[in-house]
Amino acid sequence: MRTTTLAYETHGEGIPMVAIHGLGPDRQLMVGCVEPLFTAREGYRRVYVDLPGMGESPSLVGRGGSDEVLEAVLGTVDALLGSEPFLLVGESYGGYIARAVLQRRHSQVLGMALICSIGMAVVNEARTVPAHQALVADPALLEQIGDTGEFHDNAVVQTFETWRRTQHEIVTGMERADQSALNRIRERYELTESPDTGGTFECPILIIAGRQDAVTGYADTYPLLANYPRASFVVLDRAGHNLQIEQPGLFDALMVEWLDRVEEQRSFTE
Repeated sequence: MRTTTLAYETHGEGIPMVAIHGLGPDRQLMVGCVEPLFTAREGYRRVYVDLPGMGESPSLVGRGGSDEVLEAVLGTVDALLGSEPFLLVGESYGGYIARAVLQRRHSQVLGMALICSIGMAVVNEARTVPAHQALVADPALLEQIGDTGEFHDNAVVQTFETWRRTQHEIVTGMERADQSALNRIRERYELTESPDTGGTFECPILIIAGRQDAVTGYADTYPLLANYPRASFVVLDRAGHNLQIEQPGLFDALMVEWLDRVEEQRSFTE
């Protein structure tokens, strides 16, 4: 029986799709936004991993920076999928790691979707980001919940539904993360080998960014297009770092169109 480094859960059967969350939350972030895509679509086995020190995955021993996180993800992918072709979905820091997985396993990757991904500027201080602003707010809700940290500081659309999903899909994971493990990752945040070298990748790509994303922004992800000739690059207004929650209709439509392109490409090459 093959073992893996990381905790994970799977849904469905068919072509594997590996979903990688950002730094701090756990796999529920990805389950919450990806699973609704498959209520009427079959043929995919969704694999949701917990990164080291997050969710149910143990913290890495030793220095435990991004290089080690990548190796843990690659080890899990290899153990679960072997040489099978698969899709990648990465959010925020998970998008950075997903790009490195594509670089290292490019012959297997059928397509990749990046959600509010870290771009070419990796560390916070180097990023080009707008100041945070809330464009939609429910005064009664804000009075009721008070200053709730993640929601108050990052939400662009501050309604009961976005608050509910933020609590369930993001905050619960952040509350149980191993903070010392997160700090070790932050200390060695940049991968030794940039994921944005090594030529171009011809598989269908989707890059979605929030116009009001004050965490990773959108400007630093635009240069990624040079590596991905089959990429769609979309910047959504009225959307911050959790655009999958704030613009769910557009998010779903873009992800469905990406899956359509992946299937079209597979049909063309088979």
